[in-house]
Amino acid sequence: MLVMAGGESEDFIIETVGLTKVYRMGLVRVVALRDVNLRVRRGEFVAVMGPSGSGKSTLLNLLGALDRPTKGRVIVDGVDLSRLSDDELARFRNLKVGFVFQFFNLIQRTTVLRNVELPLIVRGVPRGVRVKKAVEVLERVGLGDKIYRKPNELSGGERQRVAIARALVNRPSIVLADEPTGNLDTKTGMEVVEVMKRMNKELGTTFVIVTHDPMVANATERIIFFKDGQICGEKRLRAG
Repeated sequence: MLVMAGGESEDFIIETVGLTKVYRMGLVRVVALRDVNLRVRRGEFVAVMGPSGSGKSTLLNLLGALDRPTKGRVIVDGVDLSRLSDDELARFRNLKVGFVFQFFNLIQRTTVLRNVELPLIVRGVPRGVRVKKAVEVLERVGLGDKIYRKPNELSGGERQRVAIARALVNRPSIVLADEPTGNLDTKTGMEVVEVMKRMNKELGTTFVIVTHDPMVANATERIIFFKDGQICGEKRLRAG
């Protein structure tokens, strides 16, 4: 059972309170995040920017329940992740979070359709239902005519759209994208961003995008800047 966090505003789908993450590498203590207080509204389309080593990817790992903080709290869609067991965190990830990665992370030996079905297979969704859901989301991202292709038969932009479809097939509350255009040329990368923006508007899914690319960041509604494991500023842009 997922434990709901009491007293949190429903306006914020993501909230971190005093979020700190420390890694130990032998005798070396590395502070990846330091007392981060962050709020993201339901349905926002947000970018996180900062130099390498500033804590951006660590933040995504904590928001996506892939890691636990050293100190502080992460509340996503009303659920306090600190209260969940490892099994509950795995279930939470499957139900509530979609992930998009720089290098797509697709299974090359199977079809586009099967790749998108995978989160539903993990949930135990019957085949007929999951095929219908996977086809529907592939059509939304413009790949309805390529469901039986394999990833190596697609362009880089098409493969990233498959990854976006896979992230969305469970209708998660949030999608976390880590450098989703980093392996694409500028034109293709911005086309991928436009697909994510459209999914954000059509489905109401919250997107948090880590990027080094100012063009990508400026296509979002708000940019949150990180430096040395802390939020050092933000920039609000025009919605949409």
